[in-house]
Amino acid sequence: MTDNDFPYLHGFSDTEQARLRKQARLFEPTLFADIDFTASRHVLEVGCGVAAQSEILLRRFPELRITGVDLNTRQLETARAHMATLPWLEQRWEALQADAGNLPFEARSFDGAFLSWILEHVPSPAQVLAEVRRVLTPGSPVYINEVMNASFLVDPYSPNLWRYWMAFNDFQIDSGGDPFVGAKLGNLLLAGGYRDVTTQVKTLHLDNRDPARRKAVFALWEELLLSAADQLIAAGKVDAATVDGMRGEFARVQSNPDAVFFYSFVQARAVVY
Repeated sequence: MTDNDFPYLHGFSDTEQARLRKQARLFEPTLFADIDFTASRHVLEVGCGVAAQSEILLRRFPELRITGVDLNTRQLETARAHMATLPWLEQRWEALQADAGNLPFEARSFDGAFLSWILEHVPSPAQVLAEVRRVLTPGSPVYINEVMNASFLVDPYSPNLWRYWMAFNDFQIDSGGDPFVGAKLGNLLLAGGYRDVTTQVKTLHLDNRDPARRKAVFALWEELLLSAADQLIAAGKVDAATVDGMRGEFARVQSNPDAVFFYSFVQARAVVY
C-alpha cells in the first residue's frame, strides 16, 4: 500500500496537522497516565503521524529512543521539521515511510511498541499487530489507544451533529476502517499471540467542573469532524445544510454554561513472549 492508496478520513492539511498536536496535548493526562516504558530503550511507534505523541513519550521517558513509521510522506515531512526544532531530542527519534502491515525491520528489533489512533484506519488490524509482534523482543510491552465511537455524547442534544457523527462513522467503515475497534482490542491481541492482555476504558467526561478544558475539547472536536466534511459531502453521506447546522450547534453548545461532553476510548496493554 502507498500513501496515495490510504483513505485517511481527516486529510493532511496544515489545519489537520495542527489539530493532531492540540489533541495530543489535551489527551495527555488521560492517555498517558498508565503508560510505562521505563524498562524499554527502543520503542517502535506505528502511525507516528506528525510526531505529536512521540514528543510526549520522549519527554516522559528520558532514556527512550523512538523509531516511528507512517505511510504518508506529508505527515513525515512535518514531523521531521518539528522535531528538528527540539535539539534535546537529537539522536532519540527517527522516522521512515513504511506500511504498518509490512514493516521493514528485522525480527526482535525493538523492546516496546506504541500505537495510537492507527488501527481504526487500517484494513487489517490483525496484520499490523502480527508485524508489530514479529519485530519485538520477548517481554516487550505494547500499548494501543483506539476509538470507541459509540460512546460519544453531547448535551444539549444536537440533531445535525448526531446525523453527521453517524455519517462520519459510516464513511470510515465504507473506507475499510473501524470506528469501534477499541472494544475489539482484547480479542485482536489474544488472537495475535500476545499475552498478559489488559484493557482500560478511558473517558473524557467534561462538564461544569472543568469549563476551560470542556471548551477546548469542544473546539477540537469541531475541527476533527469538519476535517472530513468535504469527503462526506462528496460521498453523499451528508449535505451542506447538515454541515452548516452542525457548525451552528457547536457554537450553541460551546456557549451553553451547562454543556456536557462525553467520549470514551480504549487503552490496551499486552506483552510479547
